[in-house]
Amino acid sequence: MSEENKDSQTEEPTEKKIRDAIEKGNLPLSKEVNTFSGFLALLIILGYFINGPTAKLSIVLARLLDGVGDIRIENEADFIQISSAVGLEMAMFLVVPVSVLLVFGLAATWFQHPPQVSFDRLKPELSKISPGKGFKRMFGAQGGIEFLKALAKFIILAVVIGILLSNERQTLANLMFTDPSLLPEELLSITVRLVSGICVAIITLVALDVIWVRGHWRRNLRMSRKELKDEYKDTEGDPAVKGRMRSLARDRARNRMMASVPKATVVIANPTHYSVAVRYTHNEDKAPLVIAKGQDLIALKIRQIAEDNDIPVIEDIQLARALYAQCEVDTQIPPQFFRVVAELLYYVYTAKDENFKPALRAYE
Repeated sequence: MSEENKDSQTEEPTEKKIRDAIEKGNLPLSKEVNTFSGFLALLIILGYFINGPTAKLSIVLARLLDGVGDIRIENEADFIQISSAVGLEMAMFLVVPVSVLLVFGLAATWFQHPPQVSFDRLKPELSKISPGKGFKRMFGAQGGIEFLKALAKFIILAVVIGILLSNERQTLANLMFTDPSLLPEELLSITVRLVSGICVAIITLVALDVIWVRGHWRRNLRMSRKELKDEYKDTEGDPAVKGRMRSLARDRARNRMMASVPKATVVIANPTHYSVAVRYTHNEDKAPLVIAKGQDLIALKIRQIAEDNDIPVIEDIQLARALYAQCEVDTQIPPQFFRVVAELLYYVYTAKDENFKPALRAYE
């Protein structure tokens, strides 16, 4: 990735970008966590060995060596019997250490992120075997940072080990006068103290490395504004296309509404700003139904269609505004309008005298 591209990537990664990276196996894993996990597992294993398994295995092997002169291997069955006995003891001896190493290795990964199965990592990539890319990884900025981290870890461990060994110098000197049978136990005790000190010393290093790795991982996932727009288009759709689709949907709904105007019983107008088409068919509709409504140009269009189809148009400013505000298309009018609309319908159905006007009442 060029420096120019990196400079343009100023936006924090989206949840989709992070999710895609994780699915591809790009996880923020700190190597120092695995190192600490290995030392901790070693400490537990050493503590376990001090408590008896080493001595037990030593006794078994000593008996085997002491009686080596009495062992007769005359056929394949004898060899299998002896090998099985020794192998069983070794397996019993190693089952705990191997289990501890396995559990701590999995825990180190799980602590940072749940295991993720990804086959993308198995795909061959020429960049991984390219000498130029390899040289850049080793001697580039990332390689320099890894070198400094390794150097810091080496210095810390060297200082800690030096201090611990300095504190144990008297014990180490006394080992020359210790019974040889007690040497393994003494050496294990010293090793346990040494590993314990190392574990304590690298805790801070591990914490700092975890923070740095996660921060560096998120920085590498940063996106440019163009990438954000492209992702939005992929996930939410192109805004221009969505706007066009909404416009087409509104047009279709408006056309359906206009097509139903000829079925209206009466159109209530205001006189040009609002128009509401109401239908009421005896024995079919339980209450008057608003089948179309519109404002300004649409209101004029509704009125024109009504006049073309000989549908009465009654001008009532208050009622037209109220019905437009409180009624949706294809819904019954609210009960508070029943009486006044009934008067209008009565006028439409029965009035023959042009001077007859229905009583208009107050409504909201």
